[in-house]
Amino acid sequence: MFRGRKRLVPVTAAAAAAIVAALLGSLSAQAADPIAIKIDRAKVMRISRPAGTVIIGNPAIADAAIQDNQTLIITGRSFGTTNLIVLDSNGQPIADEILTVDTADDAVVTVFKRDKRQTLSCNPECGPTLVIGDDKEAFSDVRSQIEGHQGVSDAASK
Repeated sequence: MFRGRKRLVPVTAAAAAAIVAALLGSLSAQAADPIAIKIDRAKVMRISRPAGTVIIGNPAIADAAIQDNQTLIITGRSFGTTNLIVLDSNGQPIADEILTVDTADDAVVTVFKRDKRQTLSCNPECGPTLVIGDDKEAFSDVRSQIEGHQGVSDAASK
């Protein structure tokens, strides 16, 4: 056990400024704003050098695709927060970002009938749309109508 006197080491003003700058730099890097994405919408992200690997913490929340060697397309899949890590071909980090995905609330009306919720897209007329969290039956009905419409369109284009 050390019982002697503690020795203070003098710190120059330049050294103190460098330490403070390093601490503030790491804090501002950690406090960077997350990348905000809307559900069912895509966002372009440019990176500083070619990507080798793209990792999404929770692919149920967001997805990323490499468009070209320095462009990613990030798509919101579900509400939530996850992270995105981009590595180069040598495994060195290019980006480490937080992604937040929330609803696109433009021209949308939410109707509550007791404990059931349904979302309508109004532009200018209102029609049902698929939104996570809507009543299971309403969601299922809208989904089957969309799939039926898509089937008719696919058959007509052949």
